[in-house]
Amino acid sequence: MKVFWTKGPIQMWRGVELLDLSNDTEYSQRLQYLGDKQQNCTVRLSHVTLKDSHMYYFRFITNETGGKWTGDPGVTLTVTDLQVESPERVTEGDSVNLRCKSSCALTDRATFIWYRNSQPLTERRDRNNELLLQSVRREDSGRYSCAVDGHTHISPAVQLNVMYPPVKPVISISPSGVIVEGDSVTLNCISDSNPPAEISWIKGGTIVGSGRIYNISKISSNDSGEYKCKSINEHGEKYSDNVTLSVMFHHVAGGNVIMITAASGGLFIIIIFIIIFILFIM
Repeated sequence: MKVFWTKGPIQMWRGVELLDLSNDTEYSQRLQYLGDKQQNCTVRLSHVTLKDSHMYYFRFITNETGGKWTGDPGVTLTVTDLQVESPERVTEGDSVNLRCKSSCALTDRATFIWYRNSQPLTERRDRNNELLLQSVRREDSGRYSCAVDGHTHISPAVQLNVMYPPVKPVISISPSGVIVEGDSVTLNCISDSNPPAEISWIKGGTIVGSGRIYNISKISSNDSGEYKCKSINEHGEKYSDNVTLSVMFHHVAGGNVIMITAASGGLFIIIIFIIIFILFIM
């Protein structure tokens, strides 16, 4: 009357109506009967995942009372996933082996494809399941995955984190150009490193601040001088070139007024003397 495939474990079935996998939403679109459901009940399951690892059983139901039969033992489907084995942290210059691992008994003819950030590393197909990165560089950092040639499945990606010392930092000044007393100035130390470096600011051999950005508000003559920044992490340190901060001074408006006033007073006295001289002659 009815034939179908179901899944176990079988000891859980007592008193429970078994599920026809063709009616299961997880299987219905992936299950295809290849046989005639009479003498041949072969079934194909496509796009398998790790969740499909089960013991599967064939079951048929007749029109006889109690005529329900299940093939026991069933058939075990074991699904494995490809996994990339990689060290979590490496230092620039190290040699690194990445391994594409599977619990499947792959044939000697199996070849492997490697990806970095979802892009194939090379067009070649390697029969060795290891990827060797000699003298690893910071550019080799990324998410690595692998696949077996001829199969669409790609392993989950694993992050390769390459550590390296700071590169020589560079200082930028904002605003650029003439800096006038009373202005606010920002110095920015730009440096690349992994892990991120600690930044300190140095003026004339003395540490005056820390952090990537150094702000000076209401700059004065005391802030003039040469500045540099130091970038340091566990793998090394680097210093930037010196930059010179020069502060211009405002002309004092009051001084100008005083000079003008003094010049005007002198001219007035001269005029008074001239008038007295003329009156005396007359």
